[in-house]
Amino acid sequence: MPAAQIVEAQWVAERRGLARFRTEQPHYSILNRGIERDVLPTCEQYGLGTMIWSPLAAGLLTGRFRKGGEQIPANSLHWLPQHMTDARKHAAVDHLVPVAEQAGLSLTHLALAFVVNHPAVTSAIIGPRTMAQLDDLLTGASTTLDDDILDRIDDIVAPGTDLGAIDVAHVPAALVQPGLRRRSPGDRAAA
Repeated sequence: MPAAQIVEAQWVAERRGLARFRTEQPHYSILNRGIERDVLPTCEQYGLGTMIWSPLAAGLLTGRFRKGGEQIPANSLHWLPQHMTDARKHAAVDHLVPVAEQAGLSLTHLALAFVVNHPAVTSAIIGPRTMAQLDDLLTGASTTLDDDILDRIDDIVAPGTDLGAIDVAHVPAALVQPGLRRRSPGDRAAA
């Protein structure tokens, strides 16, 4: 739900003496950061919890769908949905892989830790299809990222950016001040 609708829902509930919304369920990942512009700050302002869906960007942040990668050859990407073949997203994943490796993390753990690091994120909805995937995600639940790793991610995919989408001109403070979109270093575990 766009931030303007979240605000309106809060006002309507207050005016009518109704229970207000308590949670929002937006799409958020390293590749889809548009909600950092206004949705996450609005949820913080109104005390709404956020249950993030698709923190692995529909599988792109598992490394499984890398163009030219070993798992899916470049010439077979034609059968995937268009959002899975976006060149900007694949380029970002190619840059994120060494960041994860240098941090001693899998790309999956890096991606999940990134979304739960934002102070407005309450939880991340995961969608494992196998027990091995569930075990891996649970193993990475306590992963934390330091400011250097978060800065490197910001350099690859700028705060407030949705890859493959048109960016808007307004730049909220949380996009240029890292402290507004990061938990304090001692509070970064995804417990």
